[in-house]
Amino acid sequence: MSLRTAPNLPDEGLAIGFQPSPPAADTRELHRLYRALDRAERPFLGFPGHLGQVVAELAPLLSMFADQPSGSYSPTVLDTGTGEYEKAVLTYFAALAGASPEEAYGYVAASPREALLHGLVMARRGLPESSVYVSEQAHFDVVRACELLGMNTVLVNALPDSTMDPDDLRLQTRMRRGAGALVVATCGTPLHGAIDNVAELRAAAAMSGPVHIHVDASAGGLAAAHSDQVPPWSLAHGAHSITLSGHRLLGLPVPAGISLVRREQDPPTTLGIQIPDRLVVGSRSGLSALLLWTRLRSLGRAGVAAMVARCQDTAGYAMEQLEAAGASPERFPGSLAVAFDRPPTWVVDKWRLECFGHLARISTTGPMTHTAVDELCADLSAARLGAVA
Repeated sequence: MSLRTAPNLPDEGLAIGFQPSPPAADTRELHRLYRALDRAERPFLGFPGHLGQVVAELAPLLSMFADQPSGSYSPTVLDTGTGEYEKAVLTYFAALAGASPEEAYGYVAASPREALLHGLVMARRGLPESSVYVSEQAHFDVVRACELLGMNTVLVNALPDSTMDPDDLRLQTRMRRGAGALVVATCGTPLHGAIDNVAELRAAAAMSGPVHIHVDASAGGLAAAHSDQVPPWSLAHGAHSITLSGHRLLGLPVPAGISLVRREQDPPTTLGIQIPDRLVVGSRSGLSALLLWTRLRSLGRAGVAAMVARCQDTAGYAMEQLEAAGASPERFPGSLAVAFDRPPTWVVDKWRLECFGHLARISTTGPMTHTAVDELCADLSAARLGAVA
């Protein structure tokens, strides 16, 4: 068997055998994993996660079967009661994206990737022959989703600030004029947290025919909605659909994606039957919506805005300290991501930094405080002095 096809076998100690395993031993193993994942035990600044509330308070939710057999707005006799909570969450995120519940609908997905798939599926229903125009700085999930859906992807050049180049988009769409253009804008690119200008991109693609702008705001939507330093990015600025996420910044123990689509972007089906909510999946868990609702209710809009402001303050502080450490930091205005020169391996491993070629990146969510910045910069300075020596 070649190395390419060799199976990646699990650890023998984790194998599921014919007989039940000793519960005490399994409990110890899970406690070991918990300690290994504990952010206090091993810092994780590349994309830090955190539990912004006491998870024990949410434990009762795990004892219920919160199955959502249909969409957010479809009444059903099997409704477990979580639908109203989901609609409250969707109303909150729709307002952040510049739309009312009457203008946009959607659902809480199991992950941002599922929400992205839903947005692209809805876009393709309106422009079935169009190519998808994606920035070279977009998240790899966008290209992967297009591959899964069998959509032709056209990469568009990025400007020095990592935003999509409107001039190159204009050129690429003119080369394929007639079928329209499905443009995926990004609000929060993986490396710099850059935000594409939706209004400019829509105008640049207009000569190709009908245009659909989908915004992948999974990484930067919450921050953008609470910042006055960002370009037009949302449904309020001309986007037709948007993908959002709240689990990393809000500190949820499970992923959660939000898909929002303008209602006029949902053409009628040709099947002759009614499909009230066209979701990627049929049966969904209501847990993510309940966790989002609980966290957002505990913070309120003012609390979320204050959280974003603290994270942005930390990002600004990181820029200053990384510059002083000689790390040549880069940051898009308002972003929670800061890129800098990739340090030696021991620094990358210690802080579990995300790296992209010659650059590393930190995200100032969760446990990323001024103190953590100071400690990281001390290591960067020591590594730099060691290299000079």
